[in-house]
Amino acid sequence: MADRLLIIEDETLLGQELARHFRSQDMEVVLATSLAEARNELNGRGQSPLAVLADMSLPDGNSLDLLAERRESHPNIEEWVLLTGYGSVPDSLRAVRLGAYDFLEKPCDQTRLDVVLHGALRSARAQRRLQDQSARIARCYPPEAFIGASAAASELRELLGRIAEVGFSALIITGETGTGKGLTARILHYSGPRANSPFITVNCAALPRELLESEIFGHEAGAFTGAKGRHRGYLEQADGGTLFLDEIGEMAPDLQAKLLTTIEDQTVRRLGGERTFKVDVQVIAATNQDIDNAVREGRFRVDLFHRLSVFRVPLPTLRERPEDLQELAEVLIAELNQKAERRVRRIPPGVIDQLRGYAWPGNVRELRNVLERCVLLSKGETLAEQWLQLGGPGATSGQPKLEGDQLTIPLNGSMCLEEMDRYIIQCALERNQNNVTAAARALGTTRETLRYRIHKHQINTDPAAAEPK
Repeated sequence: MADRLLIIEDETLLGQELARHFRSQDMEVVLATSLAEARNELNGRGQSPLAVLADMSLPDGNSLDLLAERRESHPNIEEWVLLTGYGSVPDSLRAVRLGAYDFLEKPCDQTRLDVVLHGALRSARAQRRLQDQSARIARCYPPEAFIGASAAASELRELLGRIAEVGFSALIITGETGTGKGLTARILHYSGPRANSPFITVNCAALPRELLESEIFGHEAGAFTGAKGRHRGYLEQADGGTLFLDEIGEMAPDLQAKLLTTIEDQTVRRLGGERTFKVDVQVIAATNQDIDNAVREGRFRVDLFHRLSVFRVPLPTLRERPEDLQELAEVLIAELNQKAERRVRRIPPGVIDQLRGYAWPGNVRELRNVLERCVLLSKGETLAEQWLQLGGPGATSGQPKLEGDQLTIPLNGSMCLEEMDRYIIQCALERNQNNVTAAARALGTTRETLRYRIHKHQINTDPAAAEPK
């Protein structure tokens, strides 16, 4: 498809010559001789131009006024190149503020005009590609993406739709592991007014405290050993969009205080920086911890909790909505079929009965893992029941267990890596009467490393707290 160019020029001969020249370069050119004609063309139902080449001064007004209108109603939809017979500093400054691609004085050399206009077209094409990509992603995450016909799922979809409409500065999503906190965060972002802006995700449990601070707030060169240059943190990268802080309960209290200041003031100061600067960021936090209990125990700041709890989104567990299991299974199997190039179409009634009779401690994540195994090992169009493997000792609860020297941890999605790490350390401490040195020796690590992880997981090492397994 040819690039579409709108030329706004009241000098008839010049306008026709420009139109002829750019048509010879395989462009689709529309010529308007006044702001009224140009406005009708831009606001019509036809295809929007990629670029506008506009004379500044026209019989019915200034092209900058029309540019201002477009930036208000259709931001970043086309690039503008402005021509003027007399250059003025106020006009050039206004053009820059409105985001004009370039500002040229007449008479302009044709070669230079070609270079500038083709640059504007390339920039506009890139913008359109980004907008199309954002629109495709947004279509994947409407409130209906949270699947289920149960009352709990319906109520949650209604809540997400209302929150996305009104907008918010911060909120918190709570729920067990695997209930869909990441999906919920994407629904809130892509269903709201920031859908075309960045969506940045950070797992607070995956990074040590010092690195987490640097990644979220950024740093200046020399802020700490190894900081060789300036680094834009996640808050800057998410400017205009959304920052999703998963597992916020793992964030250190001093970073919680710094985050609260950012949410309240919408300002950021990089590590080692001397000034603060404004950011426009929507913060979504999520945790699988009992956040109320964490606040009571002093592990989570009460002021940040109240700020995030203006909107609180609790996610239902899978065992609270067993009527959704069949629909979820069908959707997940269709997705896995496409990914693994399988053709599983039929779910036997016995499989549905087993799915509904299982406790699903890992929720939808565990369900997906189970179905992925079944799809990969099924032959033909029927889901293989023997690969469900939901029965057997310990399968109903999906809990880890320690028997003698044998430690068993489920790999069915019911535990995340951090939970496994914490459980292993607790078992080692309890078997060694909370002696950190002995536990470190049993785990094949150093005492300092084990102490760091004990502090991270906030494990009680008081000997009186040890209980025999």
